[in-house]
Amino acid sequence: MTSQKFNKFWLKITAIVVGSFGPIFFLGTMGPTLEPARLTLDLLSWPIDGVTTYNSPDTRFLSALTGGFLFGWGVMIWCLSIWVYDKAPEQVRKTVVTGVLCWFLLDSAGSIASGNPSNALINILVLLLAVGPLWRPARD
Repeated sequence: MTSQKFNKFWLKITAIVVGSFGPIFFLGTMGPTLEPARLTLDLLSWPIDGVTTYNSPDTRFLSALTGGFLFGWGVMIWCLSIWVYDKAPEQVRKTVVTGVLCWFLLDSAGSIASGNPSNALINILVLLLAVGPLWRPARD
């Protein structure tokens, strides 16, 4: 078991893991800065083969939405860690773990359904990193 202090710290790790994808996908909205997002999407749809492009305006728009949601979700987790965790540590832990699990299930199912099963495997690594010790309640 971990301590509440360590879980509070790990929430910040979770926030960074989730939120760091936001700026990357935001960059995909503009031609001159889209390469990090295109490369990330190419990596997540393994193998890296250059087939993934950001040529469609729809892809760029979806990248804007995705970037905004991920960045906002990361900031929300960070705020929960600093403004709410001390008042309700177990509830915050359960909330964040539930949110990450819901992301994992839907993102992985969608990845498989869209012909990108490699992303479901990568999601396992992201899930383990994002949740880390938060799987279990902290000791008092």
